Amino acid sequence: MDRDLVINSNSSGVDIALLEDKYLVELTKEKSNKKYSVGDVYLGKVRKLMPGLNAAFVNVGYEKDAFLHYLDLGPQVKSLIKFSKLANAGKISNIPLSEFRLEQDIEKTGKISDVLSVNQPILVQIAKEPISTKGPRISSEISFAGRYLVLVPLADRISVSQKIRSLEERKRLKRLIKSIKPNNFGVIIRTAAEDKMVADLDSDLKELIEKWDSISKRLHQADAPIKIASELDRTSAMLRDHLNESFNNIHVDDATLAEEVRSFIKHIAPEKAGIVKTYNGSNPIFEHFGVDKQIKNSFGKIVTIKSGVYLIIEHTEALHVIDVNSGHRVNRDKNQETNSLEVNLEAATEIARQMRLRDIGGIIVVDFIDMTEPRHRRQLYQKLKDEMDKDKAKHVILPPSKFGLVQITRQRVRPTMKIEILEKCPICNGTGENKAAILIVDEIENNLKYLVHEQNEKKLTVTVHQFLFAFLTSGLWSLRWRWMWRYKCTIKIKPMSSHHFLEYHFFNKNNDELKM
Repeated sequence: MDRDLVINSNSSGVDIALLEDKYLVELTKEKSNKKYSVGDVYLGKVRKLMPGLNAAFVNVGYEKDAFLHYLDLGPQVKSLIKFSKLANAGKISNIPLSEFRLEQDIEKTGKISDVLSVNQPILVQIAKEPISTKGPRISSEISFAGRYLVLVPLADRISVSQKIRSLEERKRLKRLIKSIKPNNFGVIIRTAAEDKMVADLDSDLKELIEKWDSISKRLHQADAPIKIASELDRTSAMLRDHLNESFNNIHVDDATLAEEVRSFIKHIAPEKAGIVKTYNGSNPIFEHFGVDKQIKNSFGKIVTIKSGVYLIIEHTEALHVIDVNSGHRVNRDKNQETNSLEVNLEAATEIARQMRLRDIGGIIVVDFIDMTEPRHRRQLYQKLKDEMDKDKAKHVILPPSKFGLVQITRQRVRPTMKIEILEKCPICNGTGENKAAILIVDEIENNLKYLVHEQNEKKLTVTVHQFLFAFLTSGLWSLRWRWMWRYKCTIKIKPMSSHHFLEYHFFNKNNDELKM
């Protein structure tokens, strides 16, 4: 699989698009003035204890207090509080964490009032960004992600990613980490560590330990609330998590940012530094690589798939609902059950992509088209699981119910991506809205394909605005001629000055209008 990263730098921040085989699968918008980022570490101050919720609200320097549940304290929170207190007083600088005496683990069913008190400083890490009316969710079980490893200070366990299936490889990695890991540090071995040598793992581990040591130094005489350490920016984090042998190119439209990305890659994967390229074209970078067009076609309430299948995506406070519709996709040579299966399988691929693209999290309910045969429901379930395996976010998928409903939970750490794709109508001057102009040619072709293949119309007339007429008929090998050759039909295009810019109508050989 070919992977390209396209990075657009603008005044408000950085937009990052991940393309797999030229197909947009992830989009991240990082604002330059963003307050929170998942992974940032703060020295916060307990503002209020909530015994009924067994939780606390912690001031981390923002208008909304962060939420800390007892289950997010981590078993070694007493050791963390002790370490932070000593580091703040300057009494820990000469004592490495490997020699630090740990406190006893807290009980899993304990009360938060037994551990924390009001106005007490505590070291915490952002686990979820503020979503809707809620403040950030935090954890006092600090962890740092590297390319191959995740370091968990004040723990002493070694675990391996479940995606590494080979039992021998799991044993090998555990044995290597055990030989190089200092005491009082836990390690989670990431999927990217598979088949890596001990030198690569050791280098990654040392960098993460250095990051923890820098936190110890910054804690000295720090007054809560204060940020102690920042996670990598989204560009670097995406490179760290996604960069592998399948990455072909990283295109950046800003020379300074391109150099920063190149330096970061030289640090984590020197052999890949040559894939970073500075884009100097006249068109915007997202337009040049077709990202803008895919964004327009992939966001909004209705998402259309090429075959005519379309999804309706609704968002509520409690959950997300996705409805699958067959649209024009009906094969007369096949029965309803087979048609339903084909539509559902095609929709499953797009639904998995949509969840990654929009970063949809929480509870998702998908209403597939009903299928009566259990083997078809099992086939759909397996297809959805296979497509979701490409998603790095934690998720759980339940088998389809007899009503065709599939329930999914997906890890949510930041607000769902929302992009307005409707443009102001050039005729009504903003009082109404229309589909994006960039999609109009594709929309005409899709309807044309449907009329020829499904309605058996072999002679068609299309009336369009004069500007669109010029675009469709210009050149010796115009779009009109390509359509006629591709669909084996006769197409006549007529300019109409009375049409608005995006208006078009189809007529048959008897000059009767065909309603779409």
